[in-house]
Amino acid sequence: MLSSLETLGRLVALAVESVRGAFGDLIARRFQWAETMRQAWYLITVTALPAVLMAVPFGVVVSVQVGNLIHQLGADSLLGAAGGLGVIQQGAPLATGLLLGGAGTATIAADLGARSVREEIDALRVMGISPVHRLVIPRMVAMLFVAPLLNVLIVFVGVLSGYAVAIGAQGVTPGSYWATFGAFATLTDVAISMVKAVLFGFIVVIIGCQRGLEAKGGPRGVADGVNASVVLSVVAITVVNVGITQLVSMFYPTKVA
Repeated sequence: MLSSLETLGRLVALAVESVRGAFGDLIARRFQWAETMRQAWYLITVTALPAVLMAVPFGVVVSVQVGNLIHQLGADSLLGAAGGLGVIQQGAPLATGLLLGGAGTATIAADLGARSVREEIDALRVMGISPVHRLVIPRMVAMLFVAPLLNVLIVFVGVLSGYAVAIGAQGVTPGSYWATFGAFATLTDVAISMVKAVLFGFIVVIIGCQRGLEAKGGPRGVADGVNASVVLSVVAITVVNVGITQLVSMFYPTKVA
């Protein structure tokens, strides 16, 4: 328990230092834009196609499961609202976090872990270069930039796949689907979805950087750091999502637009 609290403390300290350092670099005009864009492009290349492949099952499963229940109640026209809200509020942010926590965090932890075991991190400190400013901040900003883009892509593909299933297999008319979707899905839902995606991206990138910077023991230590970063990212995303969902349900209940 004590070791877990110490790890959490170092994680929070790294997060605070990274955010403070990012604003400081922007104000001092020494922010590493080239490195940030390179990291962002890499994250996009490794997550864009899996995002589409994950969004289609999300939309289809929500449409089929909710559609069967709604059909038994005789409220087929509400399928657009149920499917859209399911994808926007839960499916898209979770898929974004899991993708970034799987592909993105593993890559970051492996890269920084390899640098740590090769003593490159120690060499940077000896030369007076902060590893946080040189390595962590560009990756953090890149993740915060990619997360909302990925979330929008998943929302778009998920809603379209749910719409296709509802129209083609469940006999819902296009007009009623989009009418109920527009009546229940508001800009607040989209904003909450984007905030959740950004928060999940911030969590997973800090976890990946922290596990990578603290990797020890050669290749085995790097592998353990990558495994720990992925597991911790998934657990953290799940716990935080439950908390945010409860808060949103309390303060922003679903209303007809």
